[in-house]
This record gives sequence, structure tokens and C-alpha cells, in this order.
Amino acid sequence: MKGSVHLFKVGGINIDIHITFLLLPLIFGFNYGLRGVFVIFFVFFCVTVHELMHSLQAKRFGVKVDQIILLPIGGMASLRRIPDNPKEEFIVAISGPLFNILFALIFFFPLYKILGPEDFFHPSLDTWGQTFAYAFWINPLLAFFNLLPAFPMDGGRILRAFLAQRMSYQKATRIAVQLGHIFAILFIFLGIRYNHLLLVIIAFFVYFAASQEGAQVDLRMVLRRFFVSDILNPNFTTVSPRTTIEEILGLIFHTHQEDFPVVEEGNLVGFLPRGEIIFALHQKGRNVTAGEIMRKEFPVVGLEHSLHEVHTKLENSNLRALPVVKEGRLLGMVTWEDIGRIYSLVINRAP
Repeated sequence: MKGSVHLFKVGGINIDIHITFLLLPLIFGFNYGLRGVFVIFFVFFCVTVHELMHSLQAKRFGVKVDQIILLPIGGMASLRRIPDNPKEEFIVAISGPLFNILFALIFFFPLYKILGPEDFFHPSLDTWGQTFAYAFWINPLLAFFNLLPAFPMDGGRILRAFLAQRMSYQKATRIAVQLGHIFAILFIFLGIRYNHLLLVIIAFFVYFAASQEGAQVDLRMVLRRFFVSDILNPNFTTVSPRTTIEEILGLIFHTHQEDFPVVEEGNLVGFLPRGEIIFALHQKGRNVTAGEIMRKEFPVVGLEHSLHEVHTKLENSNLRALPVVKEGRLLGMVTWEDIGRIYSLVINRAP
């Protein structure tokens, strides 16, 4: 995400922080001194581990996780997809709140004994004892909020996983999305009623994130209905390993094709994506050849693949197009634009 700073990596997952998050320790430090800074960094720790639990469980089920980014309103794990299997989705969703609950259970009695009931049950930032209590109660609060049965909270995914075993995945999603909208409206009302600006901001985030989840599921359902054979365009351009970047630029200008299969003696030997072309143009000049910069390992699809499968492969490979092959023979390419066109046509035709 733009405006983020990389901190460290855990289990192959980048932990990044958005620069706007840095406003929080400044604001809390100005108002509450070191106690305010301590609380913000403790929240940072809790949110990071919460999202890390989601991410590590998702990786167990073959989901690629690019990063966890920390924002002023919480953390966000960049999962390439959500597991379609309801049981897997339940495990991924519950793992984050489960950390917060276990943390609270482990430290409840020790902190109660150390701080005493007066400080423990009256958290604030007035004294260090009450500050530690404040930090403790953040975890059950995070668990409670995330377990609300509505998107985009974890509770919404748990609800969908439960409902999807009894009805269609799409209908289960719509119920969780509608609940997300209801909670967002409630948050706006409470935020205005009690003059709580952050709650209003969270409400807008909840509303739009829930809507986005619904749109993504609608997209997946549409793409499952179509196959590569339905949209394959037989008109495409290939290049040879000896074709120069200058020649490829001419092809881009005249054909509007930006990704090229590399073919030699009728065999597909490589793939040259738009990103590699641009990089080579700026770093190596116009005379470098396709054979020097092409990808030799890349995913391909067949006529029998659904567009949902193509969509998943494009996301996981960071490519904008994939070659289509049958029995080793190159038949054409399928692109992001093809998928977007099919989706927009089907949605526009829907009553």
C-alpha cells in the first residue's frame, strides 16, 4: 500500500505500518505522556499478532499472504483470497479473536492480583496501574468487536462459514454483508450521538468493506459460470527470443497487446509480461532481446479452466495475462481485461 513503511517479516509475511499510524503515538504522547505511547505500542502488538494468526492459518490452506499493514483504525492482512471451504474459512476467521481471548484469560488473574480491583476494573491513562489495566482490556474489546456477526469483521466470516453449510455461499455472503451495513449505520448513529468521530470513521470503513466483500463474491460466482473456451480470442501476437524491445514497442503501439508469449520453432519457450518490458526499457535499453528478459517459468491455462481459476492464477502470479495451451500448443491468451469485460456484461444484464 502507498504510504506504508516496512518494519519486519514473520513467516514470509511483510509487516508494514502506514505512516498515518505514526500520528497515534504523537497524539497520545502529547496528551498522556509515556503512558499514552505505551498503550499505542501495545495496541500495535495486539493487532499485529491478531492479523498474523489469520495470515498463518490462511497460509496453511494454500492462500498467499503478501503483507499485514497497520492503519490507525486497525490492521489489515492482504490475503489473495478467502478459502472457499467453510471449515477452512472458519479456522482462518476465528484464529485472530482466539488469540485476544487467550491472552486475556492468561493474564486476567495475574494482573488482577498485581493491580488490585480498584485499578484493574477502572482502566484509564491517569496512573501506570490503570494504564496496564487499560492495555489488558484492549484484548477482550478487540475480540468482542471482531466477533460481531457482520462483514468485514471476523464474526461476519464465521457467520458466513456457518450459513454456507446450510445455504448457497452467495446467499450466506449477502446476509453477512447486510448485517455489516446495519452495524455501520448503528456506528454512525452512536458516533454522532456521543460525538465520537473515530466511530463514524470506522462506520464508513465497515460499510464500504462489507460492500466490497459482497462484490468480490458476486464476481467469483459469475466467473465460475464461464470458461476460457467461451472468451478466447484467436487473434494474438507472439515474439521470438531474438525480438528486441524496440520491435516489441512497435507491436504494442500497433496491436495494443502488452504481454507476449515467446515462441521458437512453434514451441512456447517463455512469456514476456508488460512489467518486464518496462523494466528492461528503462534499465537495459531498446536493444535487449525477449530471450534475455522473458520469464521461463509461468502459469498457463487450458480451454477447460473456469474464469475463476484464471482469476486466481492471475492474482497469485502478479500477471495481467496468461497463455492458453492445449497439448503443448499455444492457442491464445486470456487477460484481466477479458475477465472484467465478461463481469461487466453479466452484471449490466442482471435485472
